[in-house]
Amino acid sequence: MNVRHFLSLMDMTPDELRSLIRRASELKELRQRGVLYEPLKNRVLGMIFEKSSTRTRLSFEAGMIQLGGQAIFLSPRDTQLGRGEPLPDSARVISRMLDAVMIRTFAHATLKNFAAHSQVPVINGLSDDLHPCQLLADMQTFHEHRGSIQGKTVAWVGDGNNMCNTFAQAAEQFDFQLRVACPEGFEPNAFYLQQAKGRVTITHDPREAVEGAHLVSTDVWASMGQEDEAEARIAKFKGFQVSPKMMDAADSSALFMHCLPAHRGEEVSVEMMDDPRAVVWDQAENRLHAQKALLEMLVEHAYPA
Repeated sequence: MNVRHFLSLMDMTPDELRSLIRRASELKELRQRGVLYEPLKNRVLGMIFEKSSTRTRLSFEAGMIQLGGQAIFLSPRDTQLGRGEPLPDSARVISRMLDAVMIRTFAHATLKNFAAHSQVPVINGLSDDLHPCQLLADMQTFHEHRGSIQGKTVAWVGDGNNMCNTFAQAAEQFDFQLRVACPEGFEPNAFYLQQAKGRVTITHDPREAVEGAHLVSTDVWASMGQEDEAEARIAKFKGFQVSPKMMDAADSSALFMHCLPAHRGEEVSVEMMDDPRAVVWDQAENRLHAQKALLEMLVEHAYPA
């Protein structure tokens, strides 16, 4: 069995990523036309959730079923993972019974450790470091609305969190320039900035980042696990809210994205979510299609013909 994991965008070549985006749009069209397509019949995806989820669980579970397979929800509360079984032991057992595993967790090291002992593909459904599946959907959404993102400018406004880290990787893999606007002390991880090979510019002025940008994206100011910092962060992020007025500084063709859930009135103004430039609902739907393309690639190709 040829096992391949997807823990970050760097696990694929730029050509493979572009192919995935094209395939996601093809699968989307098949679904819109009501075509039954089940290449993963009798395949089973295990989904391990240490963090709560709406879009990740729905898209992976529905996607696997639509591809003819099944998905099993696994919570640490309901398995030996939550009772002290060593992670390598769990990985060895779980991967012998499934065809792929998706993990949504805190420490990125958890994903690496599990994958190192897994016999089947492991997919990063989100970690504190990275959210590559979301970026697949983001890149698909931009491509469907505006064509290739190569050579374009993307503005990230807000916290230098896992989404921002992944945008830095995307800048390298999809060949665009990324401007990150964040308060001092909230910059993205230096490791991921280095990976981007000079494609990322850091500023503490949101307008400077947004000026002339072709895509503007943001996320909540306090991610899961940072709830106790929420009030303090709101004060520190004053002036970093994306609004129609801020978007007016971007390119006339600019799109606005948010990975959701959105805290309207905080990182994004209430009216921005319904602005014609916002494509957040297409972006959310494309999680389904992008992940179906990913599952098709990793699971179907993991077995010899």
